[in-house]
Amino acid sequence: MKYFDIEGKVVVITGGAGILCSEIAKAIGEFGGRIAILDISEGGIREVSEDLDKRNIENIGVKTDVENRKSLLEAKEKILKKFGKVDVLINGAGGNKALATTGPNLSFFELQEKAVREVIDLNFLGTFFASQVFGEVIAERGEGVIINISSMSAFSPLTRVPVYSAAKAAVSNFTKWLAVYMSQNYSDKIRVNAIAPGFFLTEQNKFLLIDEKTSKLTERGKAIIEHTPMKRFGIPEDLISTVIWLISPGSKFIHGVVIPIDGGFSAFGGV
Repeated sequence: MKYFDIEGKVVVITGGAGILCSEIAKAIGEFGGRIAILDISEGGIREVSEDLDKRNIENIGVKTDVENRKSLLEAKEKILKKFGKVDVLINGAGGNKALATTGPNLSFFELQEKAVREVIDLNFLGTFFASQVFGEVIAERGEGVIINISSMSAFSPLTRVPVYSAAKAAVSNFTKWLAVYMSQNYSDKIRVNAIAPGFFLTEQNKFLLIDEKTSKLTERGKAIIEHTPMKRFGIPEDLISTVIWLISPGSKFIHGVVIPIDGGFSAFGGV
């Protein structure tokens, strides 16, 4: 058995134009995967697709709203027309919003309804609906992999992000549910897992960690580094080896788990 062989696998990545998932897409492509980039940003899709083209990585980019089943179904048809199958779904679409985040100028009681719904819909329902649409293709084939993106805040809710933490906790719970469902109703060759990144700098959380005016760490940013044994934020490349492993035959008995990638943050008790 080639433990890390993913040559020829068709990998659908939602949120594929984002900072983390675009790097994952490139890495999977370098290992021989064929990539379908799904994202709401046409410009972002174009940029990632052009980069993949330069690397001679076969790909397709489809503008998709993961909160809309019709949009996902249309994307599925385009992907199947090009590749004829789906081997892997990575549910990477997600993020937080400032108006769903508490702080000095916004209490829990003032969090904006629209922003709260958007965070829940994007993180949880986007994962749920994409798993329905592409999971059905995987179920019909009787083999494949689904990887969800949870968060360390799903294990223990972090201050200031009640909505994001709750949405990611739902993703973790759903990951375990879907793993059991697929095994009991379809095939033991279908695996469902999640990764839980710790603190990575993205466009969605930068406002919490870096002071816009000074470009220095905020008090929250400093606290995170102090409580991360490796003393740094994660970078996209830190996710790659775990994702490749979860896709490949080397993890064929890994099922229904949420794997932390956090530089030791969850291991540190603060003293």
